[in-house]
Amino acid sequence: MHPDWIIPDWPALAGVHALCTTRAGGTSAAPYDSLNLGDHVGDRPESVMANRLLLQQALEQHSPGAHAVFLRQVHGAQCLPLDASRADGACADACVSNVPGRVCTIMVADCLPVLLAHRSGRVVAAAHAGWRGLAGAEGQGVLESAFKEFSALAQADKAPAAPETIARDTLAWLGPCIGPQAFEVGAEVRAAFCDADPGAQAHFSPQAGGKFLADLPALARRRLAALGVTALYGNDGSAQWCTVANPSRFFSHRRDNATLGGSGRFAACVWIA
Repeated sequence: MHPDWIIPDWPALAGVHALCTTRAGGTSAAPYDSLNLGDHVGDRPESVMANRLLLQQALEQHSPGAHAVFLRQVHGAQCLPLDASRADGACADACVSNVPGRVCTIMVADCLPVLLAHRSGRVVAAAHAGWRGLAGAEGQGVLESAFKEFSALAQADKAPAAPETIARDTLAWLGPCIGPQAFEVGAEVRAAFCDADPGAQAHFSPQAGGKFLADLPALARRRLAALGVTALYGNDGSAQWCTVANPSRFFSHRRDNATLGGSGRFAACVWIA
C-alpha cells in the first residue's frame, strides 16, 4: 500500500479489509495527478489503466485473489451484488458482496464514500453518497438500498433476523468528502432532505443569498443511525477529511474542475479476504 493511502480505523474482523486511496502514487499528469482512477473525467485512458493496475497490484499483494470491481456511478440509489462474474462498468452507486476477493469499490471526488462490514465478517458493502443519492426519494436513498441488500446477504443460509439486529452488528466507515465549511448548496438540496426528515435541518447552515452550507457526513450519519447502524467511524466533518481543503491529498471536483479544467477520482474499497 502507498504510505499516503488511508486504512480505515474500525474494529472489523481480521478477514475484512478496507482502504481509501488518495491522489498519491499514480501516473497521471495534471490536473489528474497522480492516481486518478476515473475513466470518465478526461484523463488519458492509458494513464487510468496504469493507475487501476497499480491499485490491483496493491490489493493482490495485501490480499491474494482480491480484485476491484468498478461501477458506472450515476448519483442514483441502486445497489448491485458482486458475484464472481460481475465485470466493471455496471450502472449502480453501491455494491455489496459476500464473495471473498470481490472488492466493493467506489470512486469519489467530493461525494462521500461509505463502507459497511458485518461483525461476522460474512458481508461487506460500499456506497457512493453524493447529495442526490443520499437524499434519494421520500427518505429512501443509496444508503437504504445498500443496507437492504447488505442485510439480505448477512442472513443468507441463516434464520431471518429483524433489520435492527443486522444493524446492531454493522460497522460503517465514512471516507473523505467535501466538508461542511465548503459545501454550499441551494434551497432545493435542503428541501430534498428536510421535506422527508425535518430533523435534517440541523445540518444546514443558512448563508447569504438563500444558500446553505450542508454537512454531508452528518447527514449520512443521521441516515445510518435511522437504520439502526450506530457503530460509525471515519469522517466526522473535521477539516482533515475535507477534499476541498486538502488539495495535495484529495481530488475535488468542485475545487478543481472550473479552475484547472478537470479533477481525478480516488477510491474507497472493502472486501472479504
